[in-house]
Amino acid sequence: MNTSTLLMQLNQLDDHHIKQLQPSFNRLPDTSHADGGFRLRRYSIVHVFDGGVEKLPPRPFMQTSDINEFQGDVARTFEDIEPETVQTPGFHAMCRTFRDLYQLSDDNDIEIHQIRIQADNQSVQVAPEGVHQDGFDHIAIVSIGRDNIDGGDFQVFRHKTSAPLFSLPLMPGEMAALDDRALWHYAEPITPVNHAQSGTMDVFVLTATRK
Repeated sequence: MNTSTLLMQLNQLDDHHIKQLQPSFNRLPDTSHADGGFRLRRYSIVHVFDGGVEKLPPRPFMQTSDINEFQGDVARTFEDIEPETVQTPGFHAMCRTFRDLYQLSDDNDIEIHQIRIQADNQSVQVAPEGVHQDGFDHIAIVSIGRDNIDGGDFQVFRHKTSAPLFSLPLMPGEMAALDDRALWHYAEPITPVNHAQSGTMDVFVLTATRK
């Protein structure tokens, strides 16, 4: 595996698996956190085996303020990802792709955020924390759905203040995996195309620190 592959890789997941996962985003709850009005979310921690996925007991999610200037030093609690979602072949395939890409052990914690960003009639921030790192070794952003939106382009940076190395809207099924220690990332705001209807952007975010 060459250096560029270790730093960043774009993968394509099976369309059938993506279709299995899409309906679960219609059941995401809002939250009482600062971004809860426009980012619906569930959050779970899992171990991934060749034969399945084991969901670990829930625990709060927290980032320090030097990592997340928007919601740092706040213990955030989210509802678990639904068991029927975790049990789908699509969820397992997504997690296994991430595990295998970074050669993680079966007992390595993988934290997974299931997020819907919704824009009702105006532009909405996808990443209100700005250009950032998440504080892990490895991350992946998996696009599951884009409906009635412009924008949301995923951007990767060598440094926080540098020009982006690339910028593109992730289409459903595309997984962008990054070395979170070496690169920075951001997603541009989304705006509904038809302002009479809500626009949505559905993603899974997977993170891991190597044991």
